[in-house]
Amino acid sequence: MNGTNGTVRAKRKQHPSSVTERPQKQHRAINGKESAGQNTPEIGTMYADEEIEIEDARILPGMADTAEWQACIENVVRNVVSIRFCQTCSFDTDPALTSEATGFVVDAERGYIMTNRHVVGAGPFWGYCIFDNHEEVDAYPVYRDPVHDFGILRFDPKAIKYMPVAALPLRPDLAKVGAEIRVVGNDAGEKLSILSGVISRLDRNAPEYGDGYCDFNTNYIQAAAAASGGSSGSPVVNIDGYAVALQAGGRSDGAATDYFLPLDRPLRALRCIQEGKPITRGTIQCQWMIKPFDECRRLGLAPEWESAVRKGFPKETGMLVAEIVLPEGPSDNKIEEGDVLVRVNGELLTQFVRLDDILDSSVGDKVKLMLQRGGEDIEVEVEVGDLHKITPDRFVSVAGASFHNLSYQQARLYAVACKGVFVCEATGSFRFESTDNGWIIQTVDHKKTPDLDAFIEVMKGIPDRSRVVVTYKHLRDLHTLNTSILHIDRHWSSKMRLAVRNDSTGLWDFTDLADALPEVPPVPRAASFIQLENLQYPAAADIVRSFVRVLCHMPVKLDGFPRNRKWGMGVVIDAEKGLVVISRAIVPYDLCDISITIADSIIVEGKVIFMHPLQNYAIIKYDPSLVDAPVQSAKLSTTHVTQGASTYFVGFNQNMRIVIAQTTITDITAVAIPANSGAPRYRAVNVDAITVDTSLSGQCGSGVLVGEDGTVQALWLTYLGERSPVTQKDTDYHLGLATPTLLPVIQQIQRGENPKLRMLSVEFNAIQMSQARIMGVSEEWIKKVALDNSSRHQLFMIRKRTFERGEEGGALLEGDVILTLNGKIITRVSELDVMYDHEVLDAVIVRDCVEMSIKLPTVSADDLETDRAISFCGAILHKPHHAVRQQISKLHSEVYVSARTRGSPAYQYGLAPTNFITHVNGKPTPDLESFLSAVVGIPDNTYFRLKAMTFDNVPWVITMKKNDHYFPTMEWIKDSTEKCGWRRVTYEQGKPVQGEGHDGINVISGETFEMDENLGGL
Repeated sequence: MNGTNGTVRAKRKQHPSSVTERPQKQHRAINGKESAGQNTPEIGTMYADEEIEIEDARILPGMADTAEWQACIENVVRNVVSIRFCQTCSFDTDPALTSEATGFVVDAERGYIMTNRHVVGAGPFWGYCIFDNHEEVDAYPVYRDPVHDFGILRFDPKAIKYMPVAALPLRPDLAKVGAEIRVVGNDAGEKLSILSGVISRLDRNAPEYGDGYCDFNTNYIQAAAAASGGSSGSPVVNIDGYAVALQAGGRSDGAATDYFLPLDRPLRALRCIQEGKPITRGTIQCQWMIKPFDECRRLGLAPEWESAVRKGFPKETGMLVAEIVLPEGPSDNKIEEGDVLVRVNGELLTQFVRLDDILDSSVGDKVKLMLQRGGEDIEVEVEVGDLHKITPDRFVSVAGASFHNLSYQQARLYAVACKGVFVCEATGSFRFESTDNGWIIQTVDHKKTPDLDAFIEVMKGIPDRSRVVVTYKHLRDLHTLNTSILHIDRHWSSKMRLAVRNDSTGLWDFTDLADALPEVPPVPRAASFIQLENLQYPAAADIVRSFVRVLCHMPVKLDGFPRNRKWGMGVVIDAEKGLVVISRAIVPYDLCDISITIADSIIVEGKVIFMHPLQNYAIIKYDPSLVDAPVQSAKLSTTHVTQGASTYFVGFNQNMRIVIAQTTITDITAVAIPANSGAPRYRAVNVDAITVDTSLSGQCGSGVLVGEDGTVQALWLTYLGERSPVTQKDTDYHLGLATPTLLPVIQQIQRGENPKLRMLSVEFNAIQMSQARIMGVSEEWIKKVALDNSSRHQLFMIRKRTFERGEEGGALLEGDVILTLNGKIITRVSELDVMYDHEVLDAVIVRDCVEMSIKLPTVSADDLETDRAISFCGAILHKPHHAVRQQISKLHSEVYVSARTRGSPAYQYGLAPTNFITHVNGKPTPDLESFLSAVVGIPDNTYFRLKAMTFDNVPWVITMKKNDHYFPTMEWIKDSTEKCGWRRVTYEQGKPVQGEGHDGINVISGETFEMDENLGGL
């Protein structure tokens, strides 16, 4: 199986020619041009690529074959299909992913295809098959084995019109050592891959792939291959054209060895399906391994039993030995690890196939086992359980996360009891401090949750916005009981939804379990602040009473912002009104939940009041009537600090502890925060940044610079920068912002006004006089600069224009040097603030060495923030946000792809973040309204055409298939009448439904949560 999305299933190799996320300009990927970088925001959990063993399709050089083999291959190829599929959400051992694999037709009349279980997956599957003549047909899962690596898909044979569909007969009996075989794969439905080999072993134990899905309790066939590779789910055929095994895995270290699954159990399952019988699967919850006779002897196998077995099975070289016995299972306290299996129901037994046969026909009954333990005969009677009952076929989504009962697969992998509530999608409210998967919930709100039904009942009784204590363990460390306090969200994801597998349709059916309970009204709480000790100036110590902790959780990814949860310290600027100023690296947009913690004691909800378009701060508000604590409004300085001045640095380190140092201001300079090339997101421009002489400044993302009298001279903020192409981590800059800059906006907000800012839509760059002279600035102006600003001789040049819709003439151009605005020479960044309250500015500029006077129109900053977003086929679309316009010279459309979900059609067909959609089925879509009207009427599960333009101006056309069942079309609209500020509309069969619809995997559950290393964990 190949992964095409960079998050291929853990323990599976990447396809050697996998599509890179951001090809070089003008380079087209196979299915269109993607312009997204590795740092584009994805909705979905990251999985580290590791060395892995389950095979991908690999192209082999053509080899000379006999006429017999060529005739055989020609017949086989018609039955082999390429499978392209999505596993639409994380479930059990499988992450959400998009991938490709191979299968082959085993029943042409009914339309059944055999492939691997790790292709069909344990959870929701959505895919299609491509035949050798490039006809395409939808495929639906009929069966996936709970343990063994095979699954069966169903297709409609009548849909194949241009070639006869034939089936490959399954002949497990023809797999013999020394037999020459071919593995016929289908790579991406385009090129055939044929692997030549010879069967070398029939009695290999199932390969272990580490974490994730593994086969066990079966022998595997090993082939010494002439070349490495083959595609998952490919048929292994002999010269007569019979399928003798199923390609399943191989070595990833380059050795020419492949592993095939014997077809005994797949053949039985196929016959049961054909006859309409249930496929019974029995288990005693014990893993067996084939061990050679010499090892069995060391374990205590008596010579008489070895003699009896060798006589009964002359070709056998080993016996079955108990490897893992699951606690609390049927075999617990009856079978022990290291026991050698001799007889089952009185029959001598050495092979997995016969053991499976007996167990599968004895579900609900008992079997008698005779074991050798240290040379003694031990007879036990064990009840055979139903393997399907301990394989989850349902999950519940609530509060943005998904849960199901722990599977036999996971229990066997970690040798734990097969019970408990497993978090298959640890997102939303249940995003724990580690991004690792494998959590088992023990209690919620002090109530035990031994299974999914108990968990559902507990969650039904928890109101929206509650904070509850949750205890949980990790499968790898059951010794440690972790405790967290979680904020339960039942407003962004208000429905508790049960998804149940339906093998007759091949889909998962969604049912709403319970409506969310309304939140309990908050009550006023009292608290007191800590007191700082040994501080020379008591006035500076009072600043502690102005700090509050702000946690921002963003349920939907907008504006290219890479994270879903951020925290930092805010400064209270008006305690009476409950106004707090916070960095925009913490609160990037207002589709969010904000929790404000005061005095480390009182938690209140906050909402966004104002977001500055350029200066990296937002103002949020809480209800002061709920806070009975001596919160103090920070006294903001009205004068700018100077270089070399002494100040106190008061910051918060990664442990959320307050740290203080007396220090000196080392520099005040105009900074240019680098733009993020892969996915434009908010960054500060046209600001002066303050740096200080203390190592604490690099460790603290939040704080203030405060004078001896307690006046706040500057805010210490986190500035989000670019993503490093080497480490793939976001760069954060920690810098000071002088408080006088904030005062005009804060005073308007305190008066109850909504600030209406104007701005010049350009990014400035400071230039020195040596550069200014070359650019045509006269000696007279250079003298004026020296007189105006003795500490820094600089002017400002236009580095980049922001693209404006309907741009007027007479605007500034790149390379222009600003001399004056409204008669005032401009040598400091703060002097540019004159633009915020003027519709037109009189400017003197130098352009191409010519001094000229022009009138500069400013633009309104009112409509810069995103106020509407659409979730379509797993992609989040909205109008291009301000950061996009700062980095682009032309907008191709108002429909911009901001993010996408793993395992979605957007991911499968390559619709990448930073693309613009210009047409749907040939109709122009200049804005979100026209896009929505074009896509809502497209029938479910049908193809449509999108015309897109990359960020680099490369047009391309993509065909996509719509999937309303798992990824319904949804709209998020800003609405001040709603409590959380936004409302949702879902489109079902083309009709709008207010709120969440009836189908669909929770869009919120697909988040990634990357905590800033410099700000610590939650």
